Amino acid sequence: MAEIKPGDIVARRSYGKDILFKVKAVTITEQGKKTALLKGLDVRLSADAPVEDLELQPAEQILLYRHQDIHRCTAYFRRVRERQETRRAALWAWMDVAAGSEEGGRGALGEGEGFFELPGRVLHVDGDAEYLDRCLQAYQQLRLPATGFFVAEEEQAYKIPELLSRYTPDILVLTGHDGLTKRKADLSSLDSYRHSKYFVAAIKAARRLRPSHDDLVIFAGACQSHYEALLEAGATFASSPARILIHAFDPLLVVERVAYTPIRETVVPREIIKDTITGEGSIGGVEVKGKLRLGYPDSPRWRSFPAFAGETSQESFSFGEKPLK
Repeated sequence: MAEIKPGDIVARRSYGKDILFKVKAVTITEQGKKTALLKGLDVRLSADAPVEDLELQPAEQILLYRHQDIHRCTAYFRRVRERQETRRAALWAWMDVAAGSEEGGRGALGEGEGFFELPGRVLHVDGDAEYLDRCLQAYQQLRLPATGFFVAEEEQAYKIPELLSRYTPDILVLTGHDGLTKRKADLSSLDSYRHSKYFVAAIKAARRLRPSHDDLVIFAGACQSHYEALLEAGATFASSPARILIHAFDPLLVVERVAYTPIRETVVPREIIKDTITGEGSIGGVEVKGKLRLGYPDSPRWRSFPAFAGETSQESFSFGEKPLK
């Protein structure tokens, strides 16, 4: 049998090889057994497994797995764009009627002429650099202005204050990988989760600066995260009520609904969950006002601005290191 090493793509035999993982590291336990630290290829799960339980995956199986995931995500993104266009057409029609009425029946502007949309701006902090790259590409497809940073889960609480002060986003995403440490863990204890305590600390750091949900919408969590603790800390949306796995793009689909819901409307969690890839049990939260604003008048120069064009950026930033207390 080939030796398992960091970077390999594997599946767990004991779980029916249902999920493919990338090996992050291989360690030796006190009992002398090799254990691999794993991260999901398409789900935000962090797990460990005995090396003897892992099976290296052939290139054709990996390619098929990725192709199926891309096909599924493309279908969801297409649905999002179609919904954006339908909502935009209805909004323009409403604006045209309002404009015609206000101008004493002199005629509507037509097709939203003169107005522009300003969706909510996203700050995405991710504990996985590869996932962050994929997410920033997805934000661009969804026409969302977003700035992303790769920050390990245990460091996020210390980076958030400076990032919030510098970028003043409308929506904050705190994610990465998570998971229960044992199959029969105490679900009420933060110690039973790999990274939930770090997400809780990061949420609290953000809420000290931006306390209101309507001021700053926060999505926090990953696979199997301590949903109740994240909400109690101040998250607007969190994973995972049923302690199930969530797809890498589930946070984005939640964020898109918030960013493109007009400020005069309320975002209802139950409606958002329908649009996620994983579905029921993956994500929950509290109702909040949308972040989409209309502007007037439009300008050719304004269209080149990142906030209008839905541009994304991944930036580097230096911070002073502090131990977690």
